[in-house]
Amino acid sequence: QVQLVESGGGLVQAGDSLTLSCADSGRTLSSYAVAWFRQGPGKEREFVAAINRSRGSTRYADSVQGRFTISRDTAKSTVLLQMNNLKPEDTAVYYCAAGIGLRAFGPQVPSDFGSWGQGTQVTVSS
Repeated sequence: QVQLVESGGGLVQAGDSLTLSCADSGRTLSSYAVAWFRQGPGKEREFVAAINRSRGSTRYADSVQGRFTISRDTAKSTVLLQMNNLKPEDTAVYYCAAGIGLRAFGPQVPSDFGSWGQGTQVTVSS
């Protein structure tokens, strides 16, 4: 459907910042709702942030609210995840996913998204 690729992960220290990018080969991400999920070692995949299509309303997990910002770069047809004040518990593989739309309330769930990238590793050291 849509081929997604994440980039921007890396190894940083606690308190540092990273910006992740999600891109699709067809340059059509503006037509989709996009979410970021993450999965730490031995943990279930959890919702991080999402942005809807059209007006681009956003959602955030409580654990990242105030630290992370999701946005669109419409010129490049990419979705960015700005991560500030990173903590060791943010260490995970981060995935972007595209779907039709977002749930109105609460966290987004992986099953709502039909297209996924391969993930990018974010490691935050103490």
